[in-house]
Amino acid sequence: MKSSFTRSVFVGMVLLALGSCSTPSTPPGTTEAAASYVSGDYKIGPEDVVEVIIWRNADLSKVVTVRPDGNISLPLVGDVRAVGMTAVDLAKDIKVRLKDYKNDPSVSVVVQQVNSYNVFVMGEVIKPGRFQLKSFTTALQAISLAGGFTQFAVKNKIFILRKLPGSGAETRINVRYDDIISGADTAQNIVLIPGDTVVVPQ
Repeated sequence: MKSSFTRSVFVGMVLLALGSCSTPSTPPGTTEAAASYVSGDYKIGPEDVVEVIIWRNADLSKVVTVRPDGNISLPLVGDVRAVGMTAVDLAKDIKVRLKDYKNDPSVSVVVQQVNSYNVFVMGEVIKPGRFQLKSFTTALQAISLAGGFTQFAVKNKIFILRKLPGSGAETRINVRYDDIISGADTAQNIVLIPGDTVVVPQ
């Protein structure tokens, strides 16, 4: 119950933040990229902890951590690719593999811990570096986590570097701090996705 409630709140935050992201200052694909991490479409990443539940078979049910190579290890079926899969798709894959050993197995997968939601904040902030997040975070929230701006920060030339899922192409998203704070264009305070780099120039 707690897990379902947490995911519901998680989704709500994303949808609110994405509400008006389709503006001329937002490159094509960025809204879709963030939306792909909404509950149900969340893509499992390295170091995430997943629970694999095989109905009426406690010996095969496991709580496992996704390895850096993107796989998990399970009894009977061995290594299974988890990175880039949704919980639903991973369950389907495991079910197919188990059919060689069990008749019509019932499989479910639950993401217990999200450990792969990492973003980077670089440049003129107090504490630049990598930040592991537990809930969806906006650009300004990430800068706050990095200690805020230094005195040399050029706040209206912030940009975010993002690799778009699927294509691997990198896009640059410009962010003007004054527009967000004044309310002129709050949509620029976009939701970050795993792997985003927020750059605050000098």
